[in-house]
Amino acid sequence: MPLDRILNAQSVAVIGASKVETKRGFQTIRTLLEEKYGGKIYPVNPKERSILGLKCYGSVAEIDGPVDLALVATPAATVPSVLEECGKKGIAGAVILAGGFGETGSGGRDLEAKVLAAARRHGIRLIGPNTSGMINLKDNLNLVGLRHAPKGDIALLSQSGNMALTLITEASIKSMKGFSYYVGVGNEADIKFHEYLEFFRQDPQTRAILMYVEGLREGRAFLKQAYKTTLEKPIILLKSGRSTTGKKSAGSHTGALAGISEVARGAFNRAGIIVIENSDELFPVAETLSSQPPIRNNSIAILADGGGHATIAADILTDLGLQMPELSETTRAKLRHVLPPAASVVNPVDVAGGTDNDPTLFAACARIILNDQQVGGLLIVGLFGGYGIRFAESLRFMEEDAAHRMGKLVRKRHKPIVLHSLYASAKPHSLELLRYYGIPVYDSLDIACKCTGMLAHYGSFLKSYHSKADFDMNWGAKTKPNARKIIETARSEGRGFLLEHEAKKLLELHGAPVTDDRMAHSADEAVRIAESVDGAVVLKVVSPQILHKSDAGGVRIGLYGREQVRHAYADILANARRFDPAADIRGVLVSPMAAKGIEVIVGTKYDDQFGPVIMYGLGGVMVEILKDVSFRVLPLSPASARKMVEETKSSPILDGARGTPPSDKKAIRKILLLCSEVIESYPEIAEMDLNPIIVYNTGLRIVDARIILKP
Repeated sequence: MPLDRILNAQSVAVIGASKVETKRGFQTIRTLLEEKYGGKIYPVNPKERSILGLKCYGSVAEIDGPVDLALVATPAATVPSVLEECGKKGIAGAVILAGGFGETGSGGRDLEAKVLAAARRHGIRLIGPNTSGMINLKDNLNLVGLRHAPKGDIALLSQSGNMALTLITEASIKSMKGFSYYVGVGNEADIKFHEYLEFFRQDPQTRAILMYVEGLREGRAFLKQAYKTTLEKPIILLKSGRSTTGKKSAGSHTGALAGISEVARGAFNRAGIIVIENSDELFPVAETLSSQPPIRNNSIAILADGGGHATIAADILTDLGLQMPELSETTRAKLRHVLPPAASVVNPVDVAGGTDNDPTLFAACARIILNDQQVGGLLIVGLFGGYGIRFAESLRFMEEDAAHRMGKLVRKRHKPIVLHSLYASAKPHSLELLRYYGIPVYDSLDIACKCTGMLAHYGSFLKSYHSKADFDMNWGAKTKPNARKIIETARSEGRGFLLEHEAKKLLELHGAPVTDDRMAHSADEAVRIAESVDGAVVLKVVSPQILHKSDAGGVRIGLYGREQVRHAYADILANARRFDPAADIRGVLVSPMAAKGIEVIVGTKYDDQFGPVIMYGLGGVMVEILKDVSFRVLPLSPASARKMVEETKSSPILDGARGTPPSDKKAIRKILLLCSEVIESYPEIAEMDLNPIIVYNTGLRIVDARIILKP
C-alpha cells in the first residue's frame, strides 16, 4: 500500500528531540519507549548527546541506519530545510506538528507551498502540517505522546487534536472498543483524506473509519474513494462548520474550505457515509457499526420491560425512518408461551414484569424475535443489567447467562442487538459481557436509538449499492455537434453565456421539452408569429447585454391580438434602450403563453469542494422564499433523481392537492437526468438555471433557461 511505509513505519527520527518533559520531542520518545515500540528510534538535536538513554544525533544526515518516518517537532520556518535533509536521507514520510501554515493566511500559505515543494522534490509524503501526530496502535508507534490509548478496530481521522482526545478518552471510559490507527490529518497539504480511506479499506486491522472533518481539499476524490470504501467498511463522519461562525473557526483551523452544506450532506449520504450531527453520537455510532451486522431490511423490533421507554424508542426510530414490522403469528405465539398473560407481544414487545424474577427471558425473547423473518434487528430498552442491583443479588447470574446467550445469538443469526440500560454507568458484569460479545450498551435512549438507526441506514445503502452509480464524470460522451457549435459561437463573440434561445436549443438537442420560441426582428414579424399561435403569447428581449430581462422591462406576458403585441414590442425595445443605450438588441422572442401547472426549478453549478452539482425544488419566485430544494453531486443516477424529488417538503404537492391532478414526477426525473447528461457533455458549462419548468399531469415544459460558461 502506498502509505504503508509511513503508517507502519519501522524506524522513526524525532527531529527536535528534547529533554524538556513538556516538549513533544520528549513526550514522543518517552511514549515510544514506555509502550515498547519495536522499531528504531533516532532522536535528532545538535545540542544533546543522549535523550532517555538513546543516542542523539546532531543532524538527520548523521543517523547511521535507514529511516522510514520523521516526526518534525521544530518551528514552522525550519520545516523546508528539515525536509531537504530528510530527502537526502531517503526518508519516506514526515509528520509536521507545527502550525503557522495555510491556516494563518497568505504568508502561511506561501510557507506551506515551500514545504510541499521540498517534499515533492524528494518524494516525501507529509502528514499535516498543523497536526497532533499519528498513532499505529498495533505496532505501538505513538507519535502523539498520548498514553494508554485503547487498542481496537476503529481507524480515527481527525483535523482536531482535542476531538481526537475526546473520542479516545470516551472509548477508554465507556467502551471495550478501541482504535487501530489515529491520524491527525491537519491541513491536508499533501496526503489527502481519500488516500487514508484507501489505506484503511485494505487494512485487515480496521473494521470502521471514524472521521472528524473541518475542510476537504479534494472533495470529489474523497467521494469516489468513500464510495468504494463504504462497500467494505462503514465510514462515520462529523463535519463541523454548519454555522457562519463555525465555518470561520474551521477555516482558520485547517486552512481548507469548510462547512457542512446541503450539497455536502447529500454527497456524503450518496457515498454511503454515515453523517453525524452531534458529537456525543460520533463514537457510539462507530462502536456499533464496527461491532454489529447492519440491518438489511430497515425493520426493527423493540423489547422492553416498561411501556414508557418502548413508546419513546418507537417514536425516535420512526422519525429516523425505520419500520416497526408486525410480528408473525408464530412469533407472537412463542412469546405468549414464555411471557405472562399481561405482556404485550406486538411490536414493541413489553414483558410486563415477566423478567422481574427471571431476566434470562430477555435472551429467550430475543431469540424468538430475531427468528422472525420480518425483523432485521433488535433494540432492548430498560433495566437489563440492573436486576441484580434493583431487585436481588441472585439475579446477577441470570443476567450474565442472558448476556452470554444474546452475544452468541448475534453471531448465529447475523442480526444486530443494541441495548439501552439505566444501569450502564454502574458497569455490572452482565453489561460488560455484552460488550465483550460486541453488543453496544448505552445509558442514553436517544443514542441507543440513533445507533440502531444508523445500522439500518448503512444496511439500506449496502442493499442498494450499484458499482456504476459512482462519482466519475464521463466528460463529452454525449456531445451533440450542433450544440457544440452554439457554445463555439458564443465564445467567438466573447460571451460567457448563452442567450435564452441558444440555451433552449442546446437543451432541445438533448431531448428536452422547451417552449416553441421564434425570433422577431420587427413589430410586424412579432405580430405574424403571434397570430400563428393558438392563445396568448409572451415577448422577451434578446440581447447579450441584458441577461436579467425582467429587470430591464424586457418581458411582456399574456398578450392577445395585433395591437397588444405591437405595443408590447415597442415598449420592450424602448425599455431595453433606456436600460442600456449601447445594448446589442438581437430581436424579441415570441413564445406561446405556457398553460398553468406546477412550477419547479432545476439548476446546476460548480461547488468549490465537489465540482458539478445539481439542484431541484419548487420553482418561480417561491424558490427564494421557501428554499425547499435538494442537491446532488453529478453525475446523477435514476435512483438519486427519484430521491431528489421525494425528499423535498413540496413533494406531496406533485401528488395532487385539493382536487388538482397529480403532476408528472417521471418527467421531472427525466429532466434531472437530462441536465446531468448536458453537464457531462459540455465541461465548458459553469452554471445552468431552468426556472421555471412547468409540470403538467403529463409532461412538462421548460419556460426559461440560462447557461453560463466557464471563463
